[in-house]
Amino acid sequence: MKALCWILCLLPMLCLADDTPARQDRASILQTVEQFLHIQTAGLPGQVTIKLGALDEQTRLARCDAMQAFLPPGGRIWGRTTVGVRCTQPSPWLVYIQTNVSIVGNYVVSAAPLAQGQIIDANQVRIVSGDLTQLPNGVVTDLSQAVGLVAAFSLPAGIPLRSDALRKQIAIQQGQNVKLISSGNGFQVSADGRAIGAAMAGQVVQVRVNSGQVISGIAQANGVVKVSY
Repeated sequence: MKALCWILCLLPMLCLADDTPARQDRASILQTVEQFLHIQTAGLPGQVTIKLGALDEQTRLARCDAMQAFLPPGGRIWGRTTVGVRCTQPSPWLVYIQTNVSIVGNYVVSAAPLAQGQIIDANQVRIVSGDLTQLPNGVVTDLSQAVGLVAAFSLPAGIPLRSDALRKQIAIQQGQNVKLISSGNGFQVSADGRAIGAAMAGQVVQVRVNSGQVISGIAQANGVVKVSY
């Protein structure tokens, strides 16, 4: 009789336990964020280190069958940033995790002061190592991206070089006598002309030939302008 009473007393408690919704493990949410960041940073140069903020201990989220990590609009994948995790089924929810992604790698700095218009040689730049996420966007990470180019403006020594601080050398000067070479399917002809404007290698430049006609072509090295048909 006493055993029957105990069973009757436990039945409501068992029913209540069965009605408790399953909760999503917080560790699995952080793991989703970490995997997302590893994938997003896989192609970046340097050694990537990912640190995740903690999820509030009071957070109670329903079990999720389909979690998805994402960057909020305007977010970036490196430095101090925020990653969202959303659940789409069976019970939708959304949380945000604070993260810090550092990327230690090589970048190029000026080894000596650079004057505007100066052609950069290997003695005027050097490679250093540091956290790329703390540097300006577009920082140059390889010497080949700087040597042989021209400083777009003056820079003191020790400054990280950005791609927008460099430009190609002028291949064709305004007023320069050039050789205009036209080529097509099975033919090639050339003519002399004068460049109407200046252009770097690979840029379009207009050339006035002896007849007075103006022809557009692609600036090449050694005073050549190429026209293809």
